[in-house]
Amino acid sequence: MAMAKLSREDVLKLAQLARISLTDDEVDAFADELSAILGYVEQLSSADIRGLEPTNQVTGLTNVMRKDEVIDYGYTPAQLLNIVPKVEKNMLKVKRMIS
Repeated sequence: MAMAKLSREDVLKLAQLARISLTDDEVDAFADELSAILGYVEQLSSADIRGLEPTNQVTGLTNVMRKDEVIDYGYTPAQLLNIVPKVEKNMLKVKRMIS
């Protein structure tokens, strides 16, 4: 299988789609690097995977699910908002966390 070789025009089109500007040296370098990546993908696509099951979980862990039940603790949202220091538009108001 022949390795895909990207042209300068291909790289420039990709750069335009990604909205990045490249120097002439970068275009040449990316043409080689992206071509090598495409060659690796071609190599992977030719692997014989007949009889293999898809792998979507490798740790053996499973989700533990429980039935979603509503529990009435005897308080309304308005009662809970009455015990917090600051409220604005029916929401808790807290100090700014990100500067």
